[in-house]
Amino acid sequence: MRASTMTESVAPSLSSRYQPAEIETPIYRFWESQGLFSPPEKPQGKPFTIAIPPPNVTGVLHMGHALNNTMQDVVIRHRRMCGYDALWVPGTDHAGIATQAVVEKKLFAEHKQTREDLGREAFVGEIWKWKEEHGNRILEQLKRLGCSCDWSRTRFTLDQELSQAVVDAFVHLWEKGLVYRGARLVNWDCALQTAVSDDEIEYVQRKGKLYTLRYPIKGKEGEFVAVATTRPETMLGDTGVAVHPDDDRFPHDREVILQLPLTEREIPLIRDETVDRNYGTGAVKVTPGHDPADYERGARHHLPIVNILNPDGTLNEEAGAYAGLSREAAREQVLADLEAQGLLEKVEDLVHNVTISDRSKTAIEPLVSEQWFVRMKELAQPAIQAVKDGSLQLLPERWTKVYLDWLENVRDWCISRQLWWGHRIPVWYDEDQVPVASRKPLEIGQAHPVSGKPIVRQDEDVLDTWASSWLWPFSTLGWPAKTEDLARFYPTQFLSTARDIIYLWVARMVMAGYEFMEDRPQEERCPFSTCYIHATVLDGKGRRMSKSAGNGIDPVEMIERYGADAVRYSLMILTREGQDVKLAENRFELGQRFCNKIWNATRFVLGHLDGEIADQEGDALEDRWIRSRLSSAIEEVSRALDGYHFHDAAQALYRFTWNDFCDWYVESAKRRLRAAADAGPGTPQAEEAARVRCTLGKLLSQWLRLLHPFVPFMTEELWRHLPDRFKESEACMVAAWPQSPGLVDPQAEEDFLRLQDVVRAFRNVRALQETPPSARPSALIRVESEAVGKALEQDRALILFLASLGEVTISPELERPPECGTDAFYGGAVFLPFEEGTDSAKLRKSLERKLKKVQGGLSGLEKKLSNARFLENADPETVEHERQRQKELSKEAATLEANLEGL
Repeated sequence: MRASTMTESVAPSLSSRYQPAEIETPIYRFWESQGLFSPPEKPQGKPFTIAIPPPNVTGVLHMGHALNNTMQDVVIRHRRMCGYDALWVPGTDHAGIATQAVVEKKLFAEHKQTREDLGREAFVGEIWKWKEEHGNRILEQLKRLGCSCDWSRTRFTLDQELSQAVVDAFVHLWEKGLVYRGARLVNWDCALQTAVSDDEIEYVQRKGKLYTLRYPIKGKEGEFVAVATTRPETMLGDTGVAVHPDDDRFPHDREVILQLPLTEREIPLIRDETVDRNYGTGAVKVTPGHDPADYERGARHHLPIVNILNPDGTLNEEAGAYAGLSREAAREQVLADLEAQGLLEKVEDLVHNVTISDRSKTAIEPLVSEQWFVRMKELAQPAIQAVKDGSLQLLPERWTKVYLDWLENVRDWCISRQLWWGHRIPVWYDEDQVPVASRKPLEIGQAHPVSGKPIVRQDEDVLDTWASSWLWPFSTLGWPAKTEDLARFYPTQFLSTARDIIYLWVARMVMAGYEFMEDRPQEERCPFSTCYIHATVLDGKGRRMSKSAGNGIDPVEMIERYGADAVRYSLMILTREGQDVKLAENRFELGQRFCNKIWNATRFVLGHLDGEIADQEGDALEDRWIRSRLSSAIEEVSRALDGYHFHDAAQALYRFTWNDFCDWYVESAKRRLRAAADAGPGTPQAEEAARVRCTLGKLLSQWLRLLHPFVPFMTEELWRHLPDRFKESEACMVAAWPQSPGLVDPQAEEDFLRLQDVVRAFRNVRALQETPPSARPSALIRVESEAVGKALEQDRALILFLASLGEVTISPELERPPECGTDAFYGGAVFLPFEEGTDSAKLRKSLERKLKKVQGGLSGLEKKLSNARFLENADPETVEHERQRQKELSKEAATLEANLEGL
């Protein structure tokens, strides 16, 4: 055997305790200073690109961000180590409504000023100041998490280049006739005084009232049509009452005209098949200006539209005597006046859905308003086809239906917002209000490109925030310019995002990719090939985390308490595909324990790499077994990460780290290392220990790389201490991903599995008999065949070491001696004589007590597993865990009974 004394330098010894706060900042600075987050300037491998879902510039890191960005970082680190030219583009969204609201609130609180007091230009200037001071906070928090974004390519949706992309996209759609302006019923946010799209509203259940009102029939003194409504104040905008054509409670043989209460107006009774005869009285008021269903009914029956609301939600002059009142005050006054006239028939309690803005959380008012829209049907078709032909895959697969349902029923997109912060609509008007869109700004007074008359104004509205975000995968790479980045890194390969924005963002990005990347081949237009819909993070009781509920967990606090790696690993192993995550603060202790295990195991290995190291690895059973287990782990983790199965990869790492490497191989290696220390240099034991060190060094090198995407800070720090001969790069972050060397050894795994079974059996008996740890008793192993005996005989020394025995007899012909404990293993049984002075009566009581406890647990499990409701409702992993536990308890009960029988 050729051996070489290690001469390369080793970094200073590791701290005895893992202290993340001491290493995380220096490690991150090292990565940044070395430019490791950027792909190579010249192509070296296939590109792999992720465009970060841009957090709002107002945002701070929450657990949803932590989960999603950890997933993205795991993916990009893995692909980087696999040799891809990996690029993760970071950035933030200007978040029009949210950011304007924050600055408006700040301005009023500090200076008692409104945006109107300042004027548009000065107010927008104030928002830019706020953005420069506070807008990068969340990006700095992502660095705390360990995100390896290319910060040199950081983008902001209001950057000059991205703003030009928005203008180009708008004008492109204008030129194709896909953008139009029209009066439509829109979702109006009275608090923010802007339109919001259908995808920016929520439905919440609230307690309310159902009011039954009487509408007098013209020419029929004392006769009424009763209508039911939850919004009595909007009756002032009614232009009809509708009943179902087949409802015999209402006259069909003549035209019926009703007197609209509290007004001078007369309205018709119309017949419409969309009316639910079973709701209320069967007659519904028709208010086309303030209800989506009524808007459609009114259009079908040519009813006029009456708008009774101002933009701030107060009633306007169309409401007559009620003008100037808030909606709430108007409701009270209308009900009082109706009651006074005998037109309020009854009031009932009910629980109903209320539409609210997901921005301001206030009730939405349907309102007819002049807005800009994008025609969506044509744009949707390629996005639908992308999923059907496999160009785009949504994971988990069930989200494909949500995506397709929205696209196949898509409505025109209201893209204008009555705000000042955002991309101002690039449309200008002449004195006759003739509009024109332009890629370059037009000056007031210059000739209108179409009419030739002077330009008098630019459109006041800004575009919906999503009108910049839908361009994100290619605008961040330089589009519409034909940049090197765009040519090299588009399309991207992976997007991870939340279910809430599948249609708000995901579907629109796909539409945009097919529409605007028209110079690319069809197969290169889809902006990403995989869209992963990540889990929702819930609190420990299964509720959504929110500020109002006070049940959120601050990721930064958890990082400070447990370390970033512990937070990252905990999130990954707790996140099963397709299942939401129930999270309590103590769940991060799982990751903390895992990190401590890695640290301590590495300290042990490094502590032994300063001795003689052979050129060849060891060839003992445990060496062949751990190489086989590592080979399997590499294959399993690689396969899981290739398929974006984060939990599976984290679980495989846990099993290899805790069970195979730490619990068994490290413990087994100690035998030969101690033997060499006792025998001294130049002995066969020393040569064997040198081979063990070679095995440990190579294992450590591959193990750290395998762990790196999940726990990057710790593995980078430990890599620095690894001797140079075991690493080919200065940084673990850019080291080559470990390859499965094809060393899966079924025979070694079978033999070592049996040895583990024997050792566990002896440990079980020692525990039952309460044998002191220092005792080294003699023992017996009865085997079922000569082949099993031969295999165990070859590893006698390792069995003695791991089971803490003094001597062992292995034979197929052994009988169970009197006064001994026993346990079975696959292929035989072990016998361990009682220690001298063992109190049999006391031991019997102890065993009986343990057996009773085990039988109680077994009984509970059997009841649970025979409960059809549990089997139907529990997730498959929980059921499988309980079945495995049942097997373990059954074996434990059998062992206890066998030992009681021996007594």
